[in-house]
Formats: sequence, C-alpha cells, structure tokens
Amino acid sequence: MELVAIIIVLALIQYSVLGALVGKARGQYGVEAPAVHGHPVFERYYRVHQNTLESLVMFIPGMVLFGLYAWPEVAAALGFVYLVGRQVYLQAYVRDPKSRALGFMLSFLPTVLLILGGLIGATMSLVA
Repeated sequence: MELVAIIIVLALIQYSVLGALVGKARGQYGVEAPAVHGHPVFERYYRVHQNTLESLVMFIPGMVLFGLYAWPEVAAALGFVYLVGRQVYLQAYVRDPKSRALGFMLSFLPTVLLILGGLIGATMSLVA
C-alpha cells in the first residue's frame, strides 16, 4: 500500500501545482478574485484545476479500494497513468481545449478501472 499512498500524495501535489498555475494566470491575465471569467487562457487553467478536482473525487477512493482489495502494485501503475494523463490534459487544454481528449482518457480510464477493480475485489472478499 506504500506505492498507493505515494501516488495519492503525488496526485494531491499535482492538484496543488495546478492551483498555483491558476493563481499565476490570474495575475498574468489580470483576472481579479473572486472572478472566474476573463482572459481565455486564465479560464483554461481554471477549468483544468476544477476538472482535476472533480476527477480526484473518484480517483482517490478508487486507488484506496483497488489497493486494499486487489493489487496495490497495479493500483499504483494505474495511478501513475492517471498522473501522466492529467499532465497531458493540462498541456493540451491550455493550448487548445478541443485537443484534451487524450489527456482525459489517460486519466478517466484508469479511474474507472480502479473503481471497478475495487468493487470486484471487495465483493470477492465479502463472499470468500
């Protein structure tokens, strides 16, 4: 489970860095708080940050459940793909939001696998 914990912490650090990028973009593009609309590039950073928060709500429990009830090493590998996916998502979304599909899929699919694997593992543990 140590690898699972490390990946979760890395995901939280990644989320914090995304928040810092939003703050930097806010200053760079003159979008004063509490506004969340303004310059299009600021809005892209903001959306990446918010979309990542939305994905973390499913990713973190999926990591924990898969790690506990299935294979922690596989959970960590899927989590690593998720982290790469979020980075690809950031770069693509800021460049052109229409190009975000690869990054989205690289973070969404591992999350789905983690959740389903955790459900299957917990169910198998219950009936065993």
